[in-house]
Amino acid sequence: MDRHQQLQQWLDSLSRNTYSDIEPASADASFRQYFRVKNNADGKNYIVMDAPPEKENCHPFVQVTELIRDAGVNAPDIIALDLKQGFLLLDDLGVQPYLDVLTDDNAENMYRDAIAALVKMQSIDAILPAYNRQSLQTELELLETWYINKHLGVELTVIQQQSLQSVFDYLIANAEQQPQVFVHRDYHSRNLMFTEENNPGVIDYQDAVIGPITYDLVSLFKDCYIEWPREKIEHWIDIYLAHVTPTLFIEKSILLHWFDLMGVQRHLKVLGIFSRLNYRDGKAQYLDDLPLTYKYIIETCLNHPELQPLKILLDQLQEPSSDNGSAVTA
Repeated sequence: MDRHQQLQQWLDSLSRNTYSDIEPASADASFRQYFRVKNNADGKNYIVMDAPPEKENCHPFVQVTELIRDAGVNAPDIIALDLKQGFLLLDDLGVQPYLDVLTDDNAENMYRDAIAALVKMQSIDAILPAYNRQSLQTELELLETWYINKHLGVELTVIQQQSLQSVFDYLIANAEQQPQVFVHRDYHSRNLMFTEENNPGVIDYQDAVIGPITYDLVSLFKDCYIEWPREKIEHWIDIYLAHVTPTLFIEKSILLHWFDLMGVQRHLKVLGIFSRLNYRDGKAQYLDDLPLTYKYIIETCLNHPELQPLKILLDQLQEPSSDNGSAVTA
């Protein structure tokens, strides 16, 4: 029996074969797949998560779903689940991710809603994996393995590796000195669904951790899929600060410093992840998002002199003499 038949058999076992019309719902940067199904009993659509248990662990998804919903954030309710097979039946939050509906006219209200939901999540007090030095280092190493070595076809010299590691150490220290809160870890325009009530719907949170307070802010405002002017970003940061100041006073200049450096950490990692998605997983569409991700890094390097070693290294890697034809230009 193939996976699709196994999924249909599980749905048939739930409620007298009332689920039908299985169709792909969305792509995912993991081994999970999502399908939209119709419940012929109530006429509504639902989402089925197919997470092969040998490749994906659904337990964190279930745990974090409960935490987020208890905080008043619009995450999908879990209707039924079979963790042994890796199937979950979820509420359908619709077909309108932020990325598809954001405009200059509606961005203010959309991001205000996203900020309010983020503040609720950051208030969650739970035992989750720590986004610690080891985790951050492991993620940053994806840059050399998948972006530099595989995508650019370049092997770093020992001196270049040492220079890069010194930058990593600096970025990790920045992350460690920040207040540590609930971190969604992928809080961006493809994982926020526009909903008429309790906007936004929040998805793809199963990798949540306890980590730096600016990480989700970076995901949201320095989004790898959509770009906003700096003045808008700082305006939205002001709105965020107005939410959190009653319980946690942080000067704007300090938060922005943390935010910018956290952005470099995330975007260096993402260069590696997007490259890995192409070369290992055959998801070539993520290469289209490399230029904006790279641009964010360069812009921050230009505004932070302490990141000059990173700028020098990236410039060296982009030189035509590398003759790999795949360099990303800012």
